[in-house]
Amino acid sequence: MMRVLALPVVLLLAVLLAALLIAAFRRPEPDRGPDWEPATELRDGVTVVLVRHVAGGRELGRQVVAEIPADAPDWETRYHEAMAAARSRAAALHSEAD
Repeated sequence: MMRVLALPVVLLLAVLLAALLIAAFRRPEPDRGPDWEPATELRDGVTVVLVRHVAGGRELGRQVVAEIPADAPDWETRYHEAMAAARSRAAALHSEAD
């Protein structure tokens, strides 16, 4: 009877030991502080492309990059260009903060 239980008990102990070792050596992610991120909002039929300054889930500030009417015939082209500009601006603002 003891031999039947020995293998499951050994396996359980090995799994528990592995879990403890992983938890002990896991490093918490460092707080990165405020960051800039591109974002979009839809307001009254207008797509607003912007850059948000965020920290800890809170918005600290924002900069509007473009406002594109939803019925603009070139909406998709303008949207992609505005998002590229927003990503570029976020990267520039982030590098200035370092």
